[in-house]
Amino acid sequence: MVTIDETAPVIVRLSTVIDAPLTTVWALHTDVAAWPAWNTDIDRTIVDGPLVPGSSFSWLTHGLDITSTVQELVPGKRIVWGGTVAGIVGVHVWAFEQSDAGVVVHTEESWSGAPVDAEVDELGKALHDSLEGWLSHLKVRAEQPV
Repeated sequence: MVTIDETAPVIVRLSTVIDAPLTTVWALHTDVAAWPAWNTDIDRTIVDGPLVPGSSFSWLTHGLDITSTVQELVPGKRIVWGGTVAGIVGVHVWAFEQSDAGVVVHTEESWSGAPVDAEVDELGKALHDSLEGWLSHLKVRAEQPV
């Protein structure tokens, strides 16, 4: 099982509960091409083929042009991707679990590299705010009536 870098200077862990079927939440989250339609923090995505371990996709968010590579994928349960942009090495784990309250979505991400070492507090806040926004956008979209 792939995990974040527990030694990284920036680590953010957040969760939310979404009142929607797991299949809906998973489908929204893994349809990378459609991210800009529901996540206003993502300007564009480029996907070449299905998400499978070893495949990559590109996306533009907060002025960063990111290429992420899928490192692990367990359909309906877990996806991990990572990559390096502007000297920041990121590893991002997403986990999904059905509960009585709805779908629990847990995300954790680590950032390391020289730019992070130079601005730990600022980049930690940026990552926290970004993930908080992502979870909020996912929740709003998944809970919309069909």
